[in-house]
Amino acid sequence: MSKFPPFDFSQAKTYPLQTRKSKVTVADFASPPEGDRFSDFMGTIPRILAGIELRKAAVSIARAVRKDKPVIWGLGGHVIKVGLAPLLIDLVARGAASLIAMNGSAMIHDLEIALTGATSEDVSEQLEQGNFGMAEETGLYCNQAADNARRQGIGLGDALVHLLAELDPPFATHSLLLQSLKCEVPVTGHLAIGTDITHIHPSAEGEALGKATFVDFQIFTSAVKALHEGGVYVNVGSAVLLPEIFLKAVSIVRNCGNPLRDFTTVNMDFIQQYRPVQNVVRRPVMQGGTGIALTGHHELMLPLLAAMVREELDR
Repeated sequence: MSKFPPFDFSQAKTYPLQTRKSKVTVADFASPPEGDRFSDFMGTIPRILAGIELRKAAVSIARAVRKDKPVIWGLGGHVIKVGLAPLLIDLVARGAASLIAMNGSAMIHDLEIALTGATSEDVSEQLEQGNFGMAEETGLYCNQAADNARRQGIGLGDALVHLLAELDPPFATHSLLLQSLKCEVPVTGHLAIGTDITHIHPSAEGEALGKATFVDFQIFTSAVKALHEGGVYVNVGSAVLLPEIFLKAVSIVRNCGNPLRDFTTVNMDFIQQYRPVQNVVRRPVMQGGTGIALTGHHELMLPLLAAMVREELDR
């Protein structure tokens, strides 16, 4: 027999349910769409938990646009690979992007789409044959852009978009790189040597790659500096590289005596991993600002956010 007798609940004190403060009310519930437009669907999303955060992100982006504050999009390769460039191109055209920061994978996928309308090789099959990452044009153009950047003293992103524009590729309208150039929105390229397929091509030169991506880090840092009091940084699909780059940019901006607070950061990914949570959502806004974490598949979450941003911009 237990030395602890059953606890007697008979003396518990209760109170009327209606007097309690509740966090969820029917006013926040989802509702069936009342029209045929997609905007009608947006109104069905409940104003609870992630529904609140999604709206908060959209409102922050629209507010930044109206205040002429930067909206920086940091993109991992998967975002481009799953076909979301058209939505980002639309946001660029609407002024909801001040700078597009890409890791090497994102740049590669966008370049291949521009050239052929297709991307994403079968890694397992190609690796077995010793062909993984060895598409000639991909390595040639990416590495030529790095060399051009070194010689001209510009960043990798700038060099790649201009090289690509000279090629006049058949799928230019699907390229975030080219459409950003058309809208005069800068693109920066952020590399970690050895992580991208283009680094194993004969045309790769470490000096050129390093110099080109360093210039882009400097440009990115200037954009981060301008986030003060109203800007937005959105990290989509980069779990390590861009969160680390963003954190270092925040650090050097403040180290040089510049105020950087009261801005919004958003991290969007399949799961909320350590570096994006700490380096994007939490640490940078501890002095003042808002960090938002949106979890889910890019091909579902980004269209929702983009639709909400458009709605907010049209208000």
